[in-house]
Amino acid sequence: MRITGLTDVMFILCDPVDHVRGSDLLNRRFAAAGDDVAVSPLHVSPDDLAAVVGTVRRMRNVAGFGVTIPHKVAVVGLLDDLTDRARLVGAVNFVRRDADGRLTGDNVDGGGFLAGLVADGVTVEDASVLLVGAGGAGRALAFALAGAGARRLAIHNRSRDTAERLAEAVAAAHPACRVVVSDADPAQADLLVNATSLGLRPDDPLPADVSRMSPGSAVAEIVIQPRMTPLLEAAVARGLRVSYGQSMLDGQFDLVRAFVWPDRLPPRASAAD
Repeated sequence: MRITGLTDVMFILCDPVDHVRGSDLLNRRFAAAGDDVAVSPLHVSPDDLAAVVGTVRRMRNVAGFGVTIPHKVAVVGLLDDLTDRARLVGAVNFVRRDADGRLTGDNVDGGGFLAGLVADGVTVEDASVLLVGAGGAGRALAFALAGAGARRLAIHNRSRDTAERLAEAVAAAHPACRVVVSDADPAQADLLVNATSLGLRPDDPLPADVSRMSPGSAVAEIVIQPRMTPLLEAAVARGLRVSYGQSMLDGQFDLVRAFVWPDRLPPRASAAD
């Protein structure tokens, strides 16, 4: 990768940072497309988030930044504007920086996740879905799944109050989908979705017991690294279909390009330049 003064810079704000692989995947995709963009993770603690966002406003060669655990909800109040889908979800995972320092937040988690499901051969329409996790990513996935035609959406979260508030909001936005608060039992689910960080570490407990699922069901992850989380390994061992966290990130790429660079991307410089 050649990085010059003409390169558009992006960051991914996260805490912790050691699990982040999205920057590498995005860099590969930008390079393959011939885009002069460089992406790097930044380790930002919650206490420092406001200061870092304020500093990014003043970095003139920064095109924007990604937002992941645990900042997707907290960053909303630090931005100047939101897209309609980010406002609906109440969480942001990509921010565009305009030339004057204005920051606009979007959320492409839902669209990327649905695209990843399609790529992995998993169907949402008329499915009964169990979503585990109602944080920033879980919120985006809940609205996306209901909007994609899920027949029933059961939401489980450690904090039941958070799950209840999300269920109420999704039901209001998508009344054709039956939205309920549930335990983590996937016995009735055609599709189990892990929208938590469980799986980042090898000693994490499974978010749900896939042995309770029927043959022909599917399990989807948002964890990118490792690609085969313990949850997906258990699903494959049971003969269930799976969708990978990396598929979700791959599905976000075109959405991110169109949002951060609505006019055009800078072409990558050739070796002769």
